[in-house]
Amino acid sequence: MATRHEVKRYKANLSDELHSAALYEALARVEKDDTRKQVYNDLAQSEREHAQVWANKLRANGVRPKGSGHAVKTRLMKGLVHVFGADFVLPTLAAAEYADRNKYHGQPDAGRMSADEHHHAAVVQKLARGGGDPNLSQGARIAAAETWHQGASSGNDLRAAVLGANDGLVSNFCLIMGVAGAGTGNKAILLTGLAGLIAGACSMALGEWLSVTNARELASTQIAKEAQELEEQPEAEEHELALIYRAKGLDASEAKLVASQMMRDKDKALDTLTREELGLDPAELGGNPWSAAGVSFCLFSVGAIFPVMPFLWTHGFSAIVQCIALSMLALASIGVFTSLFNGRSAGFSALRQIIIGLIAAAFTFGVGRLLGVSIS
Repeated sequence: MATRHEVKRYKANLSDELHSAALYEALARVEKDDTRKQVYNDLAQSEREHAQVWANKLRANGVRPKGSGHAVKTRLMKGLVHVFGADFVLPTLAAAEYADRNKYHGQPDAGRMSADEHHHAAVVQKLARGGGDPNLSQGARIAAAETWHQGASSGNDLRAAVLGANDGLVSNFCLIMGVAGAGTGNKAILLTGLAGLIAGACSMALGEWLSVTNARELASTQIAKEAQELEEQPEAEEHELALIYRAKGLDASEAKLVASQMMRDKDKALDTLTREELGLDPAELGGNPWSAAGVSFCLFSVGAIFPVMPFLWTHGFSAIVQCIALSMLALASIGVFTSLFNGRSAGFSALRQIIIGLIAAAFTFGVGRLLGVSIS
Protein backbone atom coordinates (compact mmCIF):
# COMPACT_ATOMS: atom_id res chain seq x y z
CA MET A 1 0.00 0.00 0.00
CA ALA A 2 1.10 3.53 -0.73
CA THR A 3 1.95 5.92 2.08
CA ARG A 4 -0.12 9.00 2.84
CA HIS A 5 2.51 11.15 1.13
CA GLU A 6 2.37 9.00 -2.01
CA VAL A 7 -1.44 9.12 -2.11
CA LYS A 8 -1.27 12.90 -1.80
CA ARG A 9 1.19 12.96 -4.70
CA TYR A 10 -1.09 10.77 -6.81
CA LYS A 11 -3.98 13.16 -6.17
CA ALA A 12 -1.90 16.22 -7.06
CA ASN A 13 -0.64 14.58 -10.25
CA LEU A 14 -4.17 13.55 -11.23
CA SER A 15 -5.48 17.07 -10.64
CA ASP A 16 -2.69 18.61 -12.74
CA GLU A 17 -3.24 16.21 -15.63
CA LEU A 18 -7.01 16.72 -15.65
CA HIS A 19 -6.49 20.49 -15.56
CA SER A 20 -4.16 20.38 -18.56
CA ALA A 21 -6.40 18.00 -20.49
CA ALA A 22 -9.44 20.21 -19.98
CA LEU A 23 -7.54 23.29 -21.21
CA TYR A 24 -6.25 21.55 -24.33
CA GLU A 25 -9.75 20.32 -25.09
CA ALA A 26 -11.09 23.85 -24.70
CA LEU A 27 -8.36 25.17 -27.01
CA ALA A 28 -9.19 22.49 -29.58
CA ARG A 29 -12.85 23.51 -29.55
CA VAL A 30 -12.15 27.17 -30.34
CA GLU A 31 -9.24 26.59 -32.72
CA LYS A 32 -10.13 27.04 -36.41
CA ASP A 33 -6.87 25.80 -37.89
CA ASP A 34 -7.13 22.04 -38.42
CA THR A 35 -3.43 21.38 -37.78
CA ARG A 36 -3.35 23.25 -34.48
CA LYS A 37 -6.69 21.70 -33.48
CA GLN A 38 -5.20 18.25 -33.97
CA VAL A 39 -2.17 19.21 -31.89
CA TYR A 40 -4.41 20.33 -29.04
CA ASN A 41 -6.45 17.12 -29.26
CA ASP A 42 -3.27 15.02 -29.21
CA LEU A 43 -2.00 16.88 -26.15
CA ALA A 44 -5.35 16.44 -24.41
CA GLN A 45 -5.34 12.74 -25.16
CA SER A 46 -1.83 12.37 -23.76
CA GLU A 47 -2.80 14.22 -20.58
CA ARG A 48 -5.89 12.02 -20.23
CA GLU A 49 -3.69 8.93 -20.46
CA HIS A 50 -1.42 10.34 -17.76
CA ALA A 51 -4.45 11.10 -15.58
CA GLN A 52 -5.66 7.52 -15.99
CA VAL A 53 -2.35 6.21 -14.62
CA TRP A 54 -2.73 8.23 -11.42
CA ALA A 55 -6.43 7.40 -11.12
CA ASN A 56 -5.58 3.70 -11.33
CA LYS A 57 -2.93 4.07 -8.64
CA LEU A 58 -5.46 5.74 -6.35
CA ARG A 59 -8.02 2.99 -6.93
CA ALA A 60 -5.37 0.37 -6.25
CA ASN A 61 -4.86 1.97 -2.86
CA GLY A 62 -8.56 2.14 -2.03
CA VAL A 63 -8.95 5.82 -2.83
CA ARG A 64 -11.73 6.92 -5.14
CA PRO A 65 -10.53 9.56 -7.64
CA LYS A 66 -12.43 12.82 -7.75
CA GLY A 67 -15.25 13.16 -10.26
CA SER A 68 -15.05 14.93 -13.58
CA GLY A 69 -15.83 18.35 -12.08
CA HIS A 70 -13.09 20.87 -12.72
CA ALA A 71 -11.32 23.11 -10.23
CA VAL A 72 -12.09 26.82 -10.09
CA LYS A 73 -8.97 27.86 -11.96
CA THR A 74 -9.68 25.28 -14.67
CA ARG A 75 -13.17 26.68 -15.21
CA LEU A 76 -11.77 30.21 -15.17
CA MET A 77 -9.11 29.39 -17.73
CA LYS A 78 -11.63 27.64 -19.97
CA GLY A 79 -13.87 30.69 -19.74
CA LEU A 80 -11.00 32.93 -20.80
CA VAL A 81 -10.31 30.64 -23.76
CA HIS A 82 -13.90 30.85 -24.97
CA VAL A 83 -14.20 34.62 -24.40
CA PHE A 84 -10.80 35.88 -25.55
CA GLY A 85 -9.51 33.02 -27.68
CA ALA A 86 -6.45 30.80 -27.60
CA ASP A 87 -3.85 33.53 -28.18
CA PHE A 88 -4.81 35.30 -24.95
CA VAL A 89 -4.13 32.30 -22.72
CA LEU A 90 -1.33 30.56 -24.63
CA PRO A 91 1.50 32.58 -23.00
CA THR A 92 0.22 31.64 -19.54
CA LEU A 93 -0.22 28.01 -20.54
CA ALA A 94 3.21 27.92 -22.18
CA ALA A 95 4.85 29.37 -19.08
CA ALA A 96 3.04 26.84 -16.88
CA GLU A 97 4.08 23.93 -19.09
CA TYR A 98 7.67 25.15 -19.10
CA ALA A 99 7.70 25.47 -15.31
CA ASP A 100 6.16 22.00 -14.87
CA ARG A 101 8.27 20.17 -17.44
CA ASN A 102 10.35 18.58 -14.65
CA LYS A 103 7.48 17.87 -12.26
CA TYR A 104 7.91 14.10 -12.63
CA HIS A 105 11.65 14.21 -12.09
CA GLY A 106 12.46 11.98 -9.17
CA GLN A 107 9.14 10.09 -9.37
CA PRO A 108 10.20 6.57 -10.38
CA ASP A 109 6.60 5.44 -10.91
CA ALA A 110 5.99 8.17 -13.54
CA GLY A 111 7.46 6.05 -16.35
CA ARG A 112 7.77 8.02 -19.61
CA MET A 113 5.56 10.84 -18.37
CA SER A 114 8.57 13.05 -17.63
CA ALA A 115 9.71 12.83 -21.26
CA ASP A 116 6.13 13.48 -22.38
CA GLU A 117 5.95 16.64 -20.27
CA HIS A 118 9.16 17.94 -21.84
CA HIS A 119 7.65 17.25 -25.26
CA HIS A 120 4.41 19.03 -24.30
CA ALA A 121 6.36 22.07 -23.12
CA ALA A 122 8.26 22.23 -26.40
CA VAL A 123 5.06 21.93 -28.45
CA VAL A 124 3.25 24.66 -26.52
CA GLN A 125 6.34 26.85 -26.78
CA LYS A 126 6.10 26.66 -30.53
CA LEU A 127 2.35 27.33 -30.50
CA ALA A 128 2.85 30.33 -28.24
CA ARG A 129 5.36 31.68 -30.74
CA GLY A 130 2.82 31.34 -33.54
CA GLY A 131 3.82 27.91 -34.85
CA GLY A 132 6.61 27.50 -37.33
CA ASP A 133 7.84 25.94 -40.53
CA PRO A 134 8.37 22.17 -40.07
CA ASN A 135 11.07 22.29 -42.77
CA LEU A 136 13.36 24.54 -40.72
CA SER A 137 16.83 23.25 -39.97
CA GLN A 138 17.65 21.92 -36.54
CA GLY A 139 19.53 25.11 -35.69
CA ALA A 140 16.61 27.32 -36.65
CA ARG A 141 14.26 25.18 -34.60
CA ILE A 142 16.54 25.47 -31.59
CA ALA A 143 16.66 29.23 -32.05
CA ALA A 144 12.88 29.46 -32.21
CA ALA A 145 12.45 27.34 -29.12
CA GLU A 146 15.03 29.31 -27.14
CA THR A 147 13.22 32.65 -27.40
CA TRP A 148 9.63 31.55 -26.81
CA HIS A 149 9.63 32.23 -23.10
CA GLN A 150 10.76 35.84 -23.53
CA GLY A 151 7.60 36.61 -25.45
CA ALA A 152 5.50 34.50 -23.14
CA SER A 153 6.67 36.29 -20.04
CA SER A 154 6.98 39.84 -21.31
CA GLY A 155 3.85 39.77 -23.46
CA ASN A 156 1.58 37.99 -21.01
CA ASP A 157 -1.60 40.06 -21.24
CA LEU A 158 -3.37 38.07 -18.54
CA ARG A 159 -0.64 38.54 -15.95
CA ALA A 160 -0.33 42.26 -16.74
CA ALA A 161 -4.10 42.72 -16.46
CA VAL A 162 -4.28 41.04 -13.06
CA LEU A 163 -1.33 42.94 -11.61
CA GLY A 164 -2.57 46.27 -12.97
CA ALA A 165 -5.99 45.82 -11.39
CA ASN A 166 -4.36 44.66 -8.15
CA ASP A 167 -2.27 47.85 -7.96
CA GLY A 168 -5.36 50.02 -8.27
CA LEU A 169 -7.38 48.01 -5.78
CA VAL A 170 -4.80 47.75 -3.00
CA SER A 171 -3.48 51.31 -3.28
CA ASN A 172 -6.93 52.94 -3.25
CA PHE A 173 -8.27 50.57 -0.59
CA CYS A 174 -5.39 51.51 1.70
CA LEU A 175 -5.74 55.21 0.86
CA ILE A 176 -9.46 55.22 1.69
CA MET A 177 -8.94 53.28 4.91
CA GLY A 178 -6.25 55.72 5.96
CA VAL A 179 -8.51 58.70 5.40
CA ALA A 180 -11.44 56.94 7.05
CA GLY A 181 -9.26 56.16 10.05
CA ALA A 182 -8.56 59.86 10.47
CA GLY A 183 -12.28 60.41 11.03
CA THR A 184 -13.02 62.55 7.99
CA GLY A 185 -16.50 62.88 6.53
CA ASN A 186 -18.07 60.88 3.73
CA LYS A 187 -17.58 63.60 1.12
CA ALA A 188 -13.88 63.93 1.93
CA ILE A 189 -13.41 60.15 1.72
CA LEU A 190 -15.23 59.99 -1.61
CA LEU A 191 -13.22 62.85 -3.08
CA THR A 192 -10.00 61.28 -1.80
CA GLY A 193 -10.89 57.92 -3.33
CA LEU A 194 -11.76 59.43 -6.72
CA ALA A 195 -8.64 61.61 -6.65
CA GLY A 196 -6.55 58.57 -5.77
CA LEU A 197 -8.11 56.66 -8.66
CA ILE A 198 -7.41 59.38 -11.22
CA ALA A 199 -3.95 60.24 -9.90
CA GLY A 200 -2.89 56.62 -9.65
CA ALA A 201 -4.25 55.71 -13.08
CA CYS A 202 -2.51 58.70 -14.68
CA SER A 203 0.73 57.86 -12.90
CA MET A 204 0.56 54.23 -14.02
CA ALA A 205 -0.26 55.23 -17.58
CA LEU A 206 2.59 57.73 -17.76
CA GLY A 207 5.02 55.27 -16.22
CA GLU A 208 3.99 52.57 -18.71
CA TRP A 209 4.28 55.00 -21.62
CA LEU A 210 7.77 56.06 -20.55
CA SER A 211 8.85 52.48 -19.95
CA VAL A 212 7.68 51.20 -23.33
CA THR A 213 8.94 54.28 -25.19
CA ASN A 214 12.40 54.08 -23.65
CA ALA A 215 12.54 50.34 -24.28
CA ARG A 216 11.57 50.82 -27.94
CA GLU A 217 14.13 53.59 -28.44
CA LEU A 218 16.89 51.53 -26.86
CA ALA A 219 15.90 48.46 -28.88
CA SER A 220 15.85 50.45 -32.13
CA THR A 221 19.30 51.82 -31.40
CA GLN A 222 20.68 48.35 -30.67
CA ILE A 223 19.15 46.87 -33.81
CA ALA A 224 20.55 49.71 -35.93
CA LYS A 225 24.01 49.04 -34.54
CA GLU A 226 23.62 45.32 -35.22
CA ALA A 227 22.56 46.07 -38.82
CA GLN A 228 25.59 48.31 -39.25
CA GLU A 229 27.91 45.59 -37.96
CA LEU A 230 26.24 43.11 -40.30
CA GLU A 231 27.09 45.31 -43.28
CA GLU A 232 30.58 46.32 -42.19
CA GLN A 233 31.77 43.07 -40.57
CA PRO A 234 29.83 40.16 -42.14
CA GLU A 235 32.52 37.58 -41.31
CA ALA A 236 32.42 38.47 -37.63
CA GLU A 237 28.62 38.33 -37.56
CA GLU A 238 28.62 34.97 -39.32
CA HIS A 239 31.04 33.71 -36.69
CA GLU A 240 28.67 34.97 -33.98
CA LEU A 241 25.79 33.09 -35.59
CA ALA A 242 27.87 29.92 -35.66
CA LEU A 243 28.69 30.35 -31.97
CA ILE A 244 25.01 30.83 -31.16
CA TYR A 245 24.08 27.57 -32.83
CA ARG A 246 27.02 25.73 -31.29
CA ALA A 247 25.85 26.91 -27.88
CA LYS A 248 22.46 25.39 -28.70
CA GLY A 249 23.94 21.95 -29.26
CA LEU A 250 24.96 21.78 -32.92
CA ASP A 251 28.40 20.51 -33.83
CA ALA A 252 30.92 22.90 -35.38
CA SER A 253 30.34 21.90 -39.00
CA GLU A 254 26.56 22.05 -38.83
CA ALA A 255 26.67 25.36 -36.94
CA LYS A 256 28.92 26.82 -39.66
CA LEU A 257 26.59 25.55 -42.38
CA VAL A 258 23.50 27.04 -40.69
CA ALA A 259 25.27 30.37 -40.15
CA SER A 260 26.45 30.45 -43.77
CA GLN A 261 22.94 29.78 -45.06
CA MET A 262 21.52 32.43 -42.75
CA MET A 263 23.95 35.07 -44.00
CA ARG A 264 22.60 34.71 -47.56
CA ASP A 265 19.57 36.69 -46.41
CA LYS A 266 20.73 39.69 -44.39
CA ASP A 267 17.23 40.41 -43.11
CA LYS A 268 16.90 36.91 -41.65
CA ALA A 269 20.42 37.12 -40.24
CA LEU A 270 19.59 40.44 -38.57
CA ASP A 271 16.33 39.01 -37.22
CA THR A 272 18.18 36.02 -35.74
CA LEU A 273 20.96 38.13 -34.23
CA THR A 274 18.39 40.52 -32.81
CA ARG A 275 16.50 37.71 -31.13
CA GLU A 276 19.45 35.60 -30.01
CA GLU A 277 22.19 38.12 -29.28
CA LEU A 278 20.09 41.06 -28.10
CA GLY A 279 17.12 39.09 -26.77
CA LEU A 280 14.66 41.35 -28.64
CA ASP A 281 11.65 40.65 -30.81
CA PRO A 282 11.99 42.98 -33.83
CA ALA A 283 8.27 42.67 -34.58
CA GLU A 284 7.26 44.11 -31.21
CA LEU A 285 10.13 46.10 -29.66
CA GLY A 286 8.24 46.23 -26.39
CA GLY A 287 4.81 47.08 -27.84
CA ASN A 288 2.93 50.28 -28.55
CA PRO A 289 3.45 52.88 -25.79
CA TRP A 290 0.06 54.52 -26.29
CA SER A 291 -1.95 51.31 -26.13
CA ALA A 292 0.15 50.20 -23.15
CA ALA A 293 -0.60 53.48 -21.38
CA GLY A 294 -4.32 53.24 -22.14
CA VAL A 295 -4.58 49.66 -20.95
CA SER A 296 -2.63 50.49 -17.80
CA PHE A 297 -4.94 53.44 -17.06
CA CYS A 298 -8.07 51.31 -17.50
CA LEU A 299 -6.82 48.33 -15.50
CA PHE A 300 -5.74 50.49 -12.57
CA SER A 301 -9.10 52.26 -12.63
CA VAL A 302 -11.03 48.98 -12.64
CA GLY A 303 -9.28 47.86 -9.49
CA ALA A 304 -9.39 51.27 -7.78
CA ILE A 305 -13.13 51.81 -8.23
CA PHE A 306 -14.18 48.94 -5.93
CA PRO A 307 -13.24 50.58 -2.60
CA VAL A 308 -14.81 53.87 -3.73
CA MET A 309 -18.24 52.62 -4.80
CA PRO A 310 -19.92 52.26 -1.36
CA PHE A 311 -19.31 55.93 -0.60
CA LEU A 312 -21.41 56.84 -3.65
CA TRP A 313 -24.63 55.47 -2.09
CA THR A 314 -24.06 55.36 1.68
CA HIS A 315 -21.91 56.93 4.37
CA GLY A 316 -20.36 56.44 7.79
CA PHE A 317 -19.75 53.02 9.31
CA SER A 318 -21.98 51.30 6.74
CA ALA A 319 -19.88 52.69 3.88
CA ILE A 320 -16.65 51.50 5.50
CA VAL A 321 -18.04 47.99 6.05
CA GLN A 322 -19.25 47.78 2.45
CA CYS A 323 -15.91 49.14 1.24
CA ILE A 324 -14.08 46.37 3.09
CA ALA A 325 -16.51 43.72 1.84
CA LEU A 326 -16.26 44.81 -1.81
CA SER A 327 -12.49 45.09 -1.57
CA MET A 328 -12.26 41.59 -0.08
CA LEU A 329 -14.38 40.25 -2.92
CA ALA A 330 -12.14 41.95 -5.49
CA LEU A 331 -9.00 40.73 -3.70
CA ALA A 332 -10.33 37.17 -3.74
CA SER A 333 -11.06 37.46 -7.47
CA ILE A 334 -7.55 38.68 -8.15
CA GLY A 335 -6.18 35.85 -6.03
CA VAL A 336 -8.09 33.33 -8.13
CA PHE A 337 -6.66 34.86 -11.30
CA THR A 338 -3.12 34.75 -9.92
CA SER A 339 -3.55 31.01 -9.32
CA LEU A 340 -3.51 30.61 -13.10
CA PHE A 341 0.20 31.34 -13.21
CA ASN A 342 1.60 30.84 -9.70
CA GLY A 343 1.03 27.09 -9.42
CA ARG A 344 -1.05 27.44 -6.21
CA SER A 345 -4.67 26.46 -5.69
CA ALA A 346 -7.37 29.07 -6.29
CA GLY A 347 -8.50 28.92 -2.64
CA PHE A 348 -5.01 29.44 -1.25
CA SER A 349 -4.26 32.31 -3.64
CA ALA A 350 -7.58 34.04 -2.89
CA LEU A 351 -7.13 33.72 0.89
CA ARG A 352 -3.54 34.95 0.74
CA GLN A 353 -4.57 37.95 -1.34
CA ILE A 354 -7.35 38.86 1.12
CA ILE A 355 -5.10 38.55 4.17
CA ILE A 356 -2.32 40.67 2.70
CA GLY A 357 -4.77 43.31 1.48
CA LEU A 358 -6.52 43.51 4.85
CA ILE A 359 -3.23 43.78 6.73
CA ALA A 360 -2.14 46.66 4.50
CA ALA A 361 -5.52 48.40 4.91
CA ALA A 362 -5.51 47.88 8.68
CA PHE A 363 -2.05 49.41 8.89
CA THR A 364 -3.05 52.53 6.95
CA PHE A 365 -6.30 52.76 8.96
CA GLY A 366 -4.27 52.70 12.18
CA VAL A 367 -1.84 55.31 10.89
CA GLY A 368 -4.77 57.49 9.79
CA ARG A 369 -6.40 57.14 13.22
CA LEU A 370 -3.18 58.15 15.01
CA LEU A 371 -2.61 61.10 12.73
CA GLY A 372 -6.24 62.16 12.98
CA VAL A 373 -6.14 62.13 16.76
CA SER A 374 -2.80 63.95 16.96
CA ILE A 375 -3.82 66.64 14.46
CA SER A 376 -7.18 67.26 16.08
